[in-house]
Amino acid sequence: MKSALLNEYRRLTATSHGPAYLRLRRAIRSSIERGALEPGQVLPSERDLAQQLALSRVTVRKAIAGLVGDGVLRQRHGAGTFVAERIVKPLSRLTSFTEDLRARGLNPHSVFLEREVGEVTPEESMAMNLSPGAEVSRLYRLRYGADEPLAVERSSIPRAVLADPALVVDSLYEALEKLGCRPVRGLQRLRAVNFNAEQARLLKLPAGSAGLALERRSFLADGRVVEFTRSWYRGDLYDFVAELQSE
Repeated sequence: MKSALLNEYRRLTATSHGPAYLRLRRAIRSSIERGALEPGQVLPSERDLAQQLALSRVTVRKAIAGLVGDGVLRQRHGAGTFVAERIVKPLSRLTSFTEDLRARGLNPHSVFLEREVGEVTPEESMAMNLSPGAEVSRLYRLRYGADEPLAVERSSIPRAVLADPALVVDSLYEALEKLGCRPVRGLQRLRAVNFNAEQARLLKLPAGSAGLALERRSFLADGRVVEFTRSWYRGDLYDFVAELQSE
């Protein structure tokens, strides 16, 4: 890994101009894209990189800080700098956030920002085919993988299905399954967004950072809408993939 990064930096130095920290930033990014640096792999220390590349530690630190800000690298206090690991979520399967992260060996948990029962809003009424005046249970959560905030999520469920939002301890789908109301089908819409100030603060990102917004409506076997969820995922950590077939 050290030799591959060193060779890439030397190549860029020979073929391009500009500040050394930008060349190092491009060399690290290129090494990651080519697979010479793998997700979760630790980088050499600032001092080691500076010695290997004949650069100052200030230059190395500036290059790394830029990649940390872009979400390409992660820093853990006392452990060093790592290549960021991305979470790949298939769009073809109806699974919960908790199930997705458990399948990848991560430890998902949630911080509830709000749990309430209220009268359906016009948006919820249209999304879930509910009559005006109907009641819904609402969840507003910050979703974590290990100690990293990954997504902000708002869910609405007809109160006829989920009478008390406190029944959801962590996974909404686990709670619905216990009630005999786990969804069997879903419709999703994915779009690119920039986080507003509140979302960025919760996700520990600068305001305006790029993210992915996912809107999901899921259905019971009898066709009733059981869930209307809007999620805002960190774009630096999530990839959404879909399998396509010609027929």
